[in-house]
Amino acid sequence: MDKNLPLTEAIFYILLAVRKPNHGYGIIQEVETLTGGRVVLGPGTLYGAIQSLVKKGWISIYSEDTESRKKKEYLITKSGKAVFEEETQRLAELLRNAALMEGMNHD
Repeated sequence: MDKNLPLTEAIFYILLAVRKPNHGYGIIQEVETLTGGRVVLGPGTLYGAIQSLVKKGWISIYSEDTESRKKKEYLITKSGKAVFEEETQRLAELLRNAALMEGMNHD
């Protein structure tokens, strides 16, 4: 298994939120919406994760508004998509196996 897996829930949702260009506050809002408010990323958590993801090459800075300090948009990279795909396959396997075992336990 890839040493980068499993992804933390925060990393999973950040990668999901940057499949199109998105800025920090947009990522926070999207993750909160996707999870019905269950996952709320604080700015410290988000920006620490973003720095780590940029360093790993999983996301890149898509655009930067040099007029203001706030608007950096991020976008998932090819390697970020590959890791995300591996993780979704791993999670799908978990769900398939859980469903299989549940089916066996009802006999």
